[in-house]
Amino acid sequence: MKTEGPPLQTLIRRIAETPPEFLASVRIGNSGEVHVPAVVNDLFRMRGVEIPVQSLAAFAGRDAKVDRNPLSITLVMCWLLADESLRVLRVDADALLALLRDAAKELAAYGTAAKFVQDADRREELARLSLSRLGMRPAGETVAQAEDRLISLSSAEHARVLRASRDAEKRAQEIRAALARKAAEESADKYTRE
Repeated sequence: MKTEGPPLQTLIRRIAETPPEFLASVRIGNSGEVHVPAVVNDLFRMRGVEIPVQSLAAFAGRDAKVDRNPLSITLVMCWLLADESLRVLRVDADALLALLRDAAKELAAYGTAAKFVQDADRREELARLSLSRLGMRPAGETVAQAEDRLISLSSAEHARVLRASRDAEKRAQEIRAALARKAAEESADKYTRE
């Protein structure tokens, strides 16, 4: 996040204005409309980068149930990354590929592509995560501010905190139950001795 990127509101507005074509059904096998590898390739060509065909294979999708949502999020990311404010910035091609492939899979666990377009917090999360994975932060923010805001919006972080809270509550219930059993045993011991 060392490099200052474009203003956050520019990116959030871009996501909110995602055209319906980028939310159309992704092509997996013989079904779907949008060929995601072609869109990814177009994004790289727009940036003047040729990527190997084998790198595009990750965006073809094999299993509709598993791949449809991550690939749909990849399409929304392609729309975002085609914004003029990001196109003019130098971005490492490997980081860009990793963002489109890996971050889309991570986000897919917490919502649909449509949710990342329609919900204000999810739009901001998508914009901030994209910048972060490319080594940037929103214009006008310090590294600490950008990291704090990304963590506060992160669906993955919310899920982690919720799991930790549930685990702590379960552990507390187990301790209370063990203490109650021990108290009952001590009470029974005391009663039988008297």
